[in-house]
Amino acid sequence: MRVIGVDPGSVVTGFGVIQGRGGALEHIAAGVIRPHARASYPDRLNTIYQRLCELIAQHAPDAMSLERSFVAANVQSAFRLGEARAMALLAAASCQIQLFEYAPAHVKLTVAGHGRADKSQVKFMVRRALSLDETTPLADDAADALAIALCHLSMARFPQPASRAYRASGARL
Repeated sequence: MRVIGVDPGSVVTGFGVIQGRGGALEHIAAGVIRPHARASYPDRLNTIYQRLCELIAQHAPDAMSLERSFVAANVQSAFRLGEARAMALLAAASCQIQLFEYAPAHVKLTVAGHGRADKSQVKFMVRRALSLDETTPLADDAADALAIALCHLSMARFPQPASRAYRASGARL
């Protein structure tokens, strides 16, 4: 199974693609989508959507995994995050791939063994799980996206009710 994980943000959106076969994991791609800083906000969202569609076409994942929204202290930030998440949701629906959502603490627990792991612990465990050495460049947002993809591959092997899955039509599975 091939999964694209997405860590949405209106300034930087991380992505990571992983192939899982049996017990073996293969890192396919990872990086960030950084819309032009001077672009209008709608154009920035469009860039995120278009680039995600390109990545889906290029890597042909079977599914997309995404962190569930959480309530931020800053309401404006929560709105911006929701709008960037909507671009990922739209890309999954437009490209007709299944979408799975996981709570942030669940992703951390699955990847790092602790639901309150910090970014450095998650990044370390992502590198370890995918056999990426320290010389391989890995942005924080890309590491988070790979963690989300790893979480889905783990859940696909051992299904639990911790995820929300949606068909491309939007109907919950």
